[in-house]
Amino acid sequence: MSSALRARANVFTVGLPVLCQETPEATDASSRSWLQVLGQYREPNHLRSTMELCITLVAFAGLWLAAWWALSISFWLTLAISVPAAVFLVRLFLIQHDSGHGAFFRRRVLNDWVGRMLGVLTLTPYEVWRHSHAIHHATTGNLDKRGVGDIDTLTVREYQKLSRLRRLAYRLYRHPLIMFGIGPVYHFLIRNRVPLLLRRADWRTWSSAMGTNIMIGLLAAVLIYSLGAVPFLLVQLPILLLASSIGVWLFYVQHQFEDTYWAEEQAWDMPDAALHGSTHYDLPGVLVWLTASIGVHHVHHLNSRIPFYRLREVLRDYPELASVRRLTLMQSFACARLRLWDEGHRQLVPFPKS
Repeated sequence: MSSALRARANVFTVGLPVLCQETPEATDASSRSWLQVLGQYREPNHLRSTMELCITLVAFAGLWLAAWWALSISFWLTLAISVPAAVFLVRLFLIQHDSGHGAFFRRRVLNDWVGRMLGVLTLTPYEVWRHSHAIHHATTGNLDKRGVGDIDTLTVREYQKLSRLRRLAYRLYRHPLIMFGIGPVYHFLIRNRVPLLLRRADWRTWSSAMGTNIMIGLLAAVLIYSLGAVPFLLVQLPILLLASSIGVWLFYVQHQFEDTYWAEEQAWDMPDAALHGSTHYDLPGVLVWLTASIGVHHVHHLNSRIPFYRLREVLRDYPELASVRRLTLMQSFACARLRLWDEGHRQLVPFPKS
């Protein structure tokens, strides 16, 4: 990562002290003020973090074994159990996500080892993901620095300049079947396994990817030896496929919405991009807990060192943030049709009809 990107990423990974106690209004002019206010929420609770990790691991393991047991009754029952199992696997990824930000524990070594171990279950090499995700935080909403750790998004003007073949390729890439079906499978099962397919392919990338692959292979070998190859695949594959699709959907709606934020480098502002280029995905009831409050994404981008279980605390103390870029579950489905950034209207729009 360049020194400039690293400096920007550090704004979110180091955190800021509380410099003032006044509450800023949730407007463009005050986006930077929120950085100061939110610094007080960055301290993790080690007991709470440990409990969240243990509860999620036990729930996932229990549901995985229940899905395996259900094979003796009906594969359809196994598929039904795979749904909550996939949700808890996504939750484990979100704990890995917090570890990558240094938010889950105070000590980096604890965060790193939790992240590495969970990467075996989520099929995500920890160091590789942490690097690309830091760039995502440092460049989100910047039209001149697209392409790392985000979903490829073209402007209307860029799309119109493409050849027919490249337009077709972009249309296929943005099609829901690819975006939320085939794409997630490729990313987690193939791209994460082969460093040559990653943008950064130095020795750290190889070490992280190959180390994760070895541990995945060992765990799979133990389960196949104990349960058999076919039962293992009948349980594991549906969980992985569903979890990867859920994960990509959550990431998609966090930034791909109609009134999101994009700007060229000279006009781009990081706090504005964080506050106005990320949604408050206001999910119902238990889904907030199951998704580790990742829906409070605008607050997360303002200060990524806030542990996920404290994000709702921020909304409780500063309710004005709850209405900023709020997106309900039903409203979010309309985001799937948005494909291009219209620089004139400053909105994400569907493909043109002609």
